[in-house]
Amino acid sequence: MTDCIFCKIVQGELPCFKVYEDDRVLAFEDISPISQGHTLIIPKRHYQDLYEISSKNLTAVHLASKKIIKAISVALNPTGVACVQLNGRGANQVVLHYHLHLIPRLPGSPVLPVTSWEIKPGDMDLIKETGEKIAAAVLL
Repeated sequence: MTDCIFCKIVQGELPCFKVYEDDRVLAFEDISPISQGHTLIIPKRHYQDLYEISSKNLTAVHLASKKIIKAISVALNPTGVACVQLNGRGANQVVLHYHLHLIPRLPGSPVLPVTSWEIKPGDMDLIKETGEKIAAAVLL
């Protein structure tokens, strides 16, 4: 895709701080990091989001994430790593090229809103009904 910033990085048209690469994926440091070591993992082929990405490339991204999260643990000794993936403008996906964020949580890091929410009991009837709808749609 000609106007995709991540495609331009893959093609070498834009620089990045690469931490990992194989035949299917590229991982590099986020230039607007939430924390030190904030790393993005992308498929080299353009897919807008989880709806579009092929199973092989999705698998490749997540297998790479396992290698990279281990490297983050060695390099930074975080208290945890948030793995965040957003789909679509409504979920605040800014770059419309599938990507997985690995966000190290270092001592003293502020709370990530997406990892902290109030836990309160839901409406069991509505949860059941919604679960049944989703389960039925999976079979399609």
